[in-house]
Amino acid sequence: MTSGNNGASTPEDDDPFGYLYADGQANGAQPPSGGYGYPNSVNRVRAVGQRQYGQQAAAPQIPQQQGAYNRPNAHYAAPETFPGGAPTAPQQPAYGGGSGRGSGPNTKGLLIGAIAVVAAVVIGISVAMLGGGEGDKDQGGNEAQSDPTQSQSAESSPSQGGDQAANEEDLPAIDAKALALAGGATTASDIKGAKADGGVYVTGFNQVGSSVTWTANGIPKSGKYTVFVGYSVPGKDQNATLTVNGTAANTPVDLKNWAGAAEGDYEKGWTETFNYVQLNKGTNTIKVSCEQGNQCDALIDRLWLVKGWVRS
Repeated sequence: MTSGNNGASTPEDDDPFGYLYADGQANGAQPPSGGYGYPNSVNRVRAVGQRQYGQQAAAPQIPQQQGAYNRPNAHYAAPETFPGGAPTAPQQPAYGGGSGRGSGPNTKGLLIGAIAVVAAVVIGISVAMLGGGEGDKDQGGNEAQSDPTQSQSAESSPSQGGDQAANEEDLPAIDAKALALAGGATTASDIKGAKADGGVYVTGFNQVGSSVTWTANGIPKSGKYTVFVGYSVPGKDQNATLTVNGTAANTPVDLKNWAGAAEGDYEKGWTETFNYVQLNKGTNTIKVSCEQGNQCDALIDRLWLVKGWVRS
């Protein structure tokens, strides 16, 4: 082998880094086409200024998250911190609270109000149920219908005309002279004003044991009746005992001075009174008597019945 220039077969051509030397460059050595002069390396071409060395890569943008309820956001800056921002003013919470502490609606007050309304409705229903069971009460009477021994004496002056009502109802009535007398009671007619037939009345009634008894026939049906007694007192109140079918009533026969007669004036003392009774259909026995404890200084001229518990 002789020395000389053999072209591409020179050692410089075999040296991959020959282009770095002056003699290699003089002989036409070229940098390799691969990156950094190494085989199979990749050379990525970038525009001038695209890659900047000595700086950190920009962090990816992370969406700002909503802060916890009622807590400031770490990335939030209030508008008033910027130049020309809104003035600072107290902010009201978006929710309302009856207690002034921002604790939400006043549910306790609403619950108490609802309970009060329910309680009022329950009380109203209870009162209505208790009051609805009273039942009808007959005018002027306060005795049980099933008890024939109860009676109601007059509390005010009875109106006149009871015998007319008896005739309209076709109920029995009786004068003094038809009554069965006992215990010293007798009839007389010398004192004026008696309304019985012939002006006859019963006297001698002012002693214990005296009585007048009426056997009333023709009662159309069992039920409530009012028995009226015509009488006169000498200007002062008296009383007697009522017995119906053998059972004494709990209340007396009030022989009060409804006429307002002066003391001792029997002629001006004629009036009437009434008692409520229960009678059976058919025949009933009604007795007015002077018993122990009664004040019986009275004259009796007649008895009559009216249907129902009435005052006239």
